[in-house]
Amino acid sequence: MERYRTHYSTDLGPDDDGKKVSVAGWVEDVRNLGSIAFVIIRDRKGTLQVTVFKKKQAELFEVLTDVTRESVVSVKGLCKANEKVRNGYEIIPSEVDVLSTAEAPLPLGVVDKVESELDTRLDNRFLDLRKPEKRAIFVVRDVLLNAVREYLRSEGFVEVHTPKIIASSSEGGTDLFRVKYFERDAFLAQSPQLYKQTLMATGLDRVFEIAWYFRAEEHNTRRHLNESTAVDLEMAFIKNEEEVMSVLENLVLNIWRRVSELKSELSLLNASVEVPSLPFRRITYDKVVERLQERKVEIEWGEDLGSEEEKVLGDIMREEGSDFYFITKYPLESKPFYTMPEGERFSRSFDLGCKGVEIASGSQRIHDPKLLMKRIEECRLNPKDFESYLKAFRYGMPPHGGFGMGIERLLMEMLGIKNIRECTLFPRDRTRLTP
Repeated sequence: MERYRTHYSTDLGPDDDGKKVSVAGWVEDVRNLGSIAFVIIRDRKGTLQVTVFKKKQAELFEVLTDVTRESVVSVKGLCKANEKVRNGYEIIPSEVDVLSTAEAPLPLGVVDKVESELDTRLDNRFLDLRKPEKRAIFVVRDVLLNAVREYLRSEGFVEVHTPKIIASSSEGGTDLFRVKYFERDAFLAQSPQLYKQTLMATGLDRVFEIAWYFRAEEHNTRRHLNESTAVDLEMAFIKNEEEVMSVLENLVLNIWRRVSELKSELSLLNASVEVPSLPFRRITYDKVVERLQERKVEIEWGEDLGSEEEKVLGDIMREEGSDFYFITKYPLESKPFYTMPEGERFSRSFDLGCKGVEIASGSQRIHDPKLLMKRIEECRLNPKDFESYLKAFRYGMPPHGGFGMGIERLLMEMLGIKNIRECTLFPRDRTRLTP
């Protein structure tokens, strides 16, 4: 069966000059000069020019000059080298097949120089993603995820998938989406946290997941989504959280290396991805509070860092030569029940910051069932909600730890994107449930 397309636009080269080729894509522009017309066709890799002459190709001329922008066409014809056109090659058509005619006017311009409002773009996401610079974000995302799998598998991690419909909160919070599950209530998972830890008791002592987070927070900011994705990881037989942090910083290094190779996409996005050096700087929570107070930031010991505090800290770290930095030894009271204590007041926890934004959070976890039960009660949670989770700790649980790293936040900081909605195909936020 003959395919509609045998060449992408940018694949044409000297070997195709003078030969018949087949291309297909969306009609980006039609310039009818009377006796000659130039039709620009766009595909996944770029654009090319189809040149048609009215006298010699009257029927094809009429078809191509009448077609609406963003219609889908397949063109067969002679490939000719032409240094004056984009990509250095043009197609002189011998056959044209209009595969799908686009209605006019378009609800969203694809090549218009004036950028539409974000809501308009998201309402017409299928058109918005025809723009090369928007589509490039998801090429980067694909390479990012491949870099994650590449590094973690090289370190002996196994990819897993955990349930997204659960019976109780993953982390003890209240920001849950309730769903009807036959005769009872269930919830969408906030994270795979409890399942990751349970797997540490199975012999699968190094696991990771490209996970979905569902959080019913009523934020409506440029940095928050109600459905997001993350790299979640758990590893057993550790001595402390430093082993987890070492895996995380090496993972980030591999991601930055792989993405830095995407010259075309980074150029489209006007982004510069500089590969960091290891190790990343470590700074304790106590020291962070001290440094922020020196900058007249109002923060009391024990408070979590808000977006403004994170921004100021990012500025401080950048001034001192660190785009990436770990904040360590958070107060125990500010961390989830499963976080390993460090004495009475502190915890073996960490956040990874990048230029003033938290992109990952993790810790060593509690593996002793008595201490875990104590912490659940101290956090005023109901142990009955965690019965199946707690059971895994009663029959041999090794020391373990892990982290979660938000993929959309990572893309934002890596590419200098201002709104997190740009980093997911079809975002879900406080007001958006379609498309």
